[in-house]
Amino acid sequence: MNTCETNICAPIPLWNQTAPFTTPGDADLTEHFRPSDDGIERLTDVTSPTLTYYPASGRGPHPAVMICPGGGYGILAWNHEGKDVAGWLNANGISAFLLKYRCPNRRQAALADAVRGMRLIRSRADKFNLRADKIGILGFSAGAHLSARVCTLPEEPAYPPQDATDNTPARPDFAFIIYPAHIDREGWKADPDLNITPETPPTFLIQSQDDTLVNSSLAYYIALKDAGVPTELHLYPSGGHGYGLMRTGRPTDAWPALAIDWFGREIMQSRAW
Repeated sequence: MNTCETNICAPIPLWNQTAPFTTPGDADLTEHFRPSDDGIERLTDVTSPTLTYYPASGRGPHPAVMICPGGGYGILAWNHEGKDVAGWLNANGISAFLLKYRCPNRRQAALADAVRGMRLIRSRADKFNLRADKIGILGFSAGAHLSARVCTLPEEPAYPPQDATDNTPARPDFAFIIYPAHIDREGWKADPDLNITPETPPTFLIQSQDDTLVNSSLAYYIALKDAGVPTELHLYPSGGHGYGLMRTGRPTDAWPALAIDWFGREIMQSRAW
């Protein structure tokens, strides 16, 4: 069990052996943050994927969410779509796990990392003081696309199994899909590679009309509705893209409160958990 200080635990490696889809060029990369003048932390050249556990306060057991930051599969938006989100979840009684998945341009590896992350969380629910039936996923932009892929896994495995953890179900119990990317195809159709069925978890969707990626949310919503998946979509007239938990003065600032309301009403069916 990893040790925790000030409510944050040491990062947990995802893989006991060599991670699947490791490439020879990984040895030449050094994980780093890109220079920034806008206060956004952009992590890239990730070759050693991890989970960082942020436990909620109180007796528990707690519901939990794995966070997938966005960044176009090129970087991970580490603070406003990652660490800040973990703090927000904790403030609402939800334990959080921040996924550091491989990038740049490692979509197959990123999916393996996300699936393995969900399995690790669920297989250790007792150790982490979690409700094993209330473990969800939350993603932004490319991280929302990654989250949707985890929610709609096909029958074939995402990677070769390594150990007993890989016998644990990976599908989340619920999902927050925040301004997703890469989902839509021509005619507001969802990517056919997404295996959307009635077993796809209940989903909360957010997007703004002036986001150039708005069709991804609409396509995903239509596909979920057609499959009979309980889904709530909030579409704002303005807000753009990539705001995460930053306050912008636009209508999208309301999404965190709406998300928690949906979570309590539809997932926990309680105002206290």
